Amino acid sequence: MRQARPNDAPSTLKRRAALASVAASLALTVVKLAAGATAGSLALLSEAAHNGLDVGASALTYFAVREADKPADEDHPFGHAKIEAVAALAQTGFLIVLAVAVALEALRRIGEASVVDANLFAFGAILLSIGVDLTRWRVLARIARETQSDALAADALHFSSDLLSSILVLAGLAATRAGWPHADALAAVGVAVFIGVAGFRLGRRTVDALVDAAPKGLADALRVAVERVPGVAGTDFVRLRRNGARIVGDLGLFVSRTLPLERVSAIKAEVDEAIARRWPYVALTVTADPLALDDETVLERVQLIAARRRLFVHHVAVQNIEARKCVTLDLEVDGRMSLASAHEIATQLETAIQDELGLDIEVETHIEPMETREIGGRAADPALTGRIALSLTRNAARDGVLRDIHDVRVRAAASGYIVIFHCRVDPEVSVEATHDRIDGLERSVRSEFPDVTRVISHAEPAR
Repeated sequence: MRQARPNDAPSTLKRRAALASVAASLALTVVKLAAGATAGSLALLSEAAHNGLDVGASALTYFAVREADKPADEDHPFGHAKIEAVAALAQTGFLIVLAVAVALEALRRIGEASVVDANLFAFGAILLSIGVDLTRWRVLARIARETQSDALAADALHFSSDLLSSILVLAGLAATRAGWPHADALAAVGVAVFIGVAGFRLGRRTVDALVDAAPKGLADALRVAVERVPGVAGTDFVRLRRNGARIVGDLGLFVSRTLPLERVSAIKAEVDEAIARRWPYVALTVTADPLALDDETVLERVQLIAARRRLFVHHVAVQNIEARKCVTLDLEVDGRMSLASAHEIATQLETAIQDELGLDIEVETHIEPMETREIGGRAADPALTGRIALSLTRNAARDGVLRDIHDVRVRAAASGYIVIFHCRVDPEVSVEATHDRIDGLERSVRSEFPDVTRVISHAEPAR
């Protein structure tokens, strides 16, 4: 059994509307042709010819909406939706040819004496046409809005002109019956004008779709909505085009160049969500380009330069010394690397920072080894662990900022002992103050236990 596609319901609705339009146009053609022939009315015969073309146009619409809903394939990677625009363009040609032919015949008849029998059959035919065209116009316009169908929108526009021209024919028949001999020919001229205006409006819409004209005002509205998304620094470009019921295209964003890739991806996802929430028929490919923002700090710029070179830096400090900036940082490299190679890496990093921030900036790097291998070890003697835990508790109690020393672990490694502990701190104490206290505690422990080479602490907010 064939699985239903998401657009099956709209497709069925469009096809049924197109078939109903074909049937209505065919019936009206027959009725108007008979009435126009019996009455000798050029306006009514012109309307019959108009409806005859409507049959072909509506049949073309049915073909277009059926083909347009086919899924994309290798020959049509963006789908078949533009077939509807091609069908609408063909309808435009039909309307223009008919308008010129009716106008020329009407002008010829104005110069000649012609007899028009404005009988009840003629009036009945045109009133029936007005009722049918009014119904068709409203139904097709509603379905065209719901399905965003170019072909049905063209049909709806077509039948709105039919409605107006039928009313004009009715007025011409009434004037002829009242004794105005040229009223029918003048009504036919009016019909030609209405047909021509409808053709022009339809042609303009169709050409816009075929040449990928962006919907009026949508690009500006998208820019406003997208730039409200947190993290978006601006929009670079918005390229939109209609593709059947959908608006597709490309959107270029600016984001801070200091953001990590994960955050950039999250911003793009938030932009997609914002667009889908307000314009569900819009599908854009979003790209993000890095931008140097005016409020970037020296620290952010230094970290960005290091990240681009895949270097690990920490303890970055920026000082203002006599109107000159000085940047110092720790650079981690593979401890097995030769000093010459490490120094070259440091020099290249310093040069890159000066290229970014200016040659008058002072840059100093401290090279230190990075542990690139897993190190062996074992739990230290419990007695030693207990003594270190007591030392941590005793030294932390001196000012009372660090409290509740717990989860103390001591590990023996080739280079010495590694101490790990947790403590609690008042939630309102700053990170800087907490770090200073922990540094002091580390110095006390290492002074008391010289074999301790590293102390790792984890501060938790006190409940």
